[in-house]
Amino acid sequence: MADEQNTVSDLADLKNLAAGAPAAAAPAVEGEEAPAAPPVRTGPAAVLREKEVDAQGRAYATGRRKDAVARVWLKPGTGKIVVNGRDQEVYFARPTLRLVINQVFDVAERAGQYDIVATVKGGGLSGQAGAVRHGISQALAKFEPELRSAVKAAGFLTRDPRVVERKKYGRAKARRSFQFSKR
Repeated sequence: MADEQNTVSDLADLKNLAAGAPAAAAPAVEGEEAPAAPPVRTGPAAVLREKEVDAQGRAYATGRRKDAVARVWLKPGTGKIVVNGRDQEVYFARPTLRLVINQVFDVAERAGQYDIVATVKGGGLSGQAGAVRHGISQALAKFEPELRSAVKAAGFLTRDPRVVERKKYGRAKARRSFQFSKR
């Protein structure tokens, strides 16, 4: 046996195998053949997600909701959130909007561990808060790839596709007809 087979019995062995370290040899029972090694996967499915940060150690992501677009930078810190140069309490005065933004950190159990700098434009305050939440979710998944499944399960990585329907000609609004006059 010139070629040693790698066997995986638990997740620790799989992690060692992915890191390139040899797996612990499984004891073979006499008279039985050793189980065949699992097929080695190559391609995008085999690669675990990597941490994506810039030169300053920040993760960047874009969040969208309705007509609002948010550019979000996430870095380790004390939990300070700055939106368009103002503190979140000033920019999002309603507590429900601040709750929407901080939902991601509650799900990921990372409250007060990251500083956020966001620039947001378009739409109204509700759409902007949703866009910032979407951007924070994407950036957090890039900064800590192991949190991606928890954030995705909560539905924060999915962009809400609902937008305002356009006005049609011959109509008062998108679907509303003009008032009917019998005479």
